[in-house]
Amino acid sequence: MTVLEQPGSSRNKSSLAGPPPTWQPRVDPAPLLPDAEPYRLLGTDAAARLDSGLLTRLYTQLVRGRRYNAQATALTRQGRLAVYPSSTGQEACEVAAALALEDRDWLFPSYRDTLAAVARGLDPVQALTLLRGDWHNGYDPHEHRIAPLCTPLATQLPHAVGLAHAARLKGDEVVALAMVGDGGTSEGDFHEALNFAAIWQAPVVFLVQNNGFAISVPLAKQTAAPSLAHKAVGYGMPGRLVDGNDAPAMHEVLTEAVERARRGGGPTLIEAVTYRIEAHTNADDATRYRSDAEVETWKAHDPIALLERELAARDLLTDDFVGATRDGAEQLAADLRERMNADPEVDPMDLFTHVFAEQTSQLRAQAAQLRAELDAEAAGHTEDAAGTDGSAEEARP
Repeated sequence: MTVLEQPGSSRNKSSLAGPPPTWQPRVDPAPLLPDAEPYRLLGTDAAARLDSGLLTRLYTQLVRGRRYNAQATALTRQGRLAVYPSSTGQEACEVAAALALEDRDWLFPSYRDTLAAVARGLDPVQALTLLRGDWHNGYDPHEHRIAPLCTPLATQLPHAVGLAHAARLKGDEVVALAMVGDGGTSEGDFHEALNFAAIWQAPVVFLVQNNGFAISVPLAKQTAAPSLAHKAVGYGMPGRLVDGNDAPAMHEVLTEAVERARRGGGPTLIEAVTYRIEAHTNADDATRYRSDAEVETWKAHDPIALLERELAARDLLTDDFVGATRDGAEQLAADLRERMNADPEVDPMDLFTHVFAEQTSQLRAQAAQLRAELDAEAAGHTEDAAGTDGSAEEARP
C-alpha cells in the first residue's frame, strides 16, 4: 500500500498541491547571497576613503610575510624544516585575518596559515615547530589565542564552532576565526561546522582561501557551485566573495564579519579568491598540473604590488618607508634563520607530556619503560667511555 492509498488520502486533496507551510525557509535568502564579482577596494573610487595608517600597516605586514615565506621555504632546502606549505601570493588573506581580530578572539589556522599566526604576534620559530617535526605544537594555544596548526583538512572548523558557541553561552564577547582552503570545503567537517554554527548562531567567521587547487585538483573538479561563498546560503548565513589579493578589502570584510558575530549576528562564510604562487609544499611539483603562464598571470595581481600602487598614489611609498620596511623584514628572516639553524634540544620523555591532564596507566607504564631504556643506554655509554679511557691509559708508555 502506498502513501496515496492510505485511508483518507486523495490525489485531489489540496494538501498535494504543495508542501505544508512548515517547509518555508526561516530566513529570506536574498540578503545572504554574495556579490556576483569579488569585492574590491584597490583600484576603485572607494579606495579614497581608506585610512593611510591602515594601508601602511598592511604593507609592512605583507612585506614581512613575503620574506618570512621565502625564508621558511629556504629552510626546507637546508634540511631545517621537514616541510613548508608556503602562503606566497596569499599574504593579504593571512595578514588581514590576524589584524581583524582583537586580543580576546581566537584564530583557528590550517597547516598553511603559519603567517597568520606570526602576524598575530606568535614567535616564528614556535609557529614552525610542528613543521620541523619537534612537537605537535610549538606554542601555548591559551596564551596566544591561536589553536594548534591543523594538518587534517577542515577538522579545525568544528573546533572553532564549539569554542565560539561555548563563549556565547558564557556571555563572553569572543569571536573565533577559522581558516581553511578550497579543498577543505569538500570535507564533511566543513558541512558539520557551518550547519552547527548557523543553527546555534555561533560567533564564528569562516575564511576560505580559494587558491585554485586542492594540491593538484582544480576547483572545477571539487564543486559545481557558482562560488564557494554561495554555499553559505544553504546553511542560513551570509556569504561574502572577496578579492583575496586586495589587502584592505580583505581587512574590511573580515572586520565587519567579526564585529557582526560579536554583536550576536551569527556566522559568516567568506571566500577569498587568491592564488598559491608556490607549489603545494616543497615536496610538490606544481608544473604537473598548471602552466607557468597561469602563474605569471597571477603574479601580475600580486597583493604587495596592488597595495604599492595605492601607496604611491598617496606619496606614501617613500624610499625611507620602503627601506625601513625591508630592513625589518630582513631582520625577521635573519633571526629566524639563526635560531632555526640551532639544533633543538629534544627530550624523548616529552612524548608523554601534554597528552592527558592525568596520565593513563598505559602511558605511565610506557614512560617507565622508556625511562629504563634511556638510563640503560646512558649507563652503557658511560661504561664504554670509561673503558676507552682505561685502554688509552694502559697503552701509554
